Amino acid sequence: MINKVVLVGRLTKNPEYRTTPNGVSVSIFTLAVNRTFTNSNGEREADFINVVTFKKQADHVNNYLIKGSLVGVEGRIQTRNYENNEGQRLYVTEVVAERVHFLDSKGNNQQNNSSQ
Repeated sequence: MINKVVLVGRLTKNPEYRTTPNGVSVSIFTLAVNRTFTNSNGEREADFINVVTFKKQADHVNNYLIKGSLVGVEGRIQTRNYENNEGQRLYVTEVVAERVHFLDSKGNNQQNNSSQ
């Protein structure tokens, strides 16, 4: 089976960064990806996609990306569910990034143009 996602878009806010109890770095961000068509008002809409990175890649995302950064993401779709503090079952669909490409030039957002 194939589960492959390729996206290019901009971060909607600074990444969220944490470390699991096992010491694994996790960085989560939302990517705004423009659709290729316009709506009935002639406006281009966007999809807002949650992306998760782990370990060294999470460290790089946290250190170099900020709101508005242009990135390319290669990864896979993952679905999961969990029970929140109120006992409700919540379902999440997200992209687990295998690669994150920093697409801004060095002059934009003072970021490094690199691939992790």
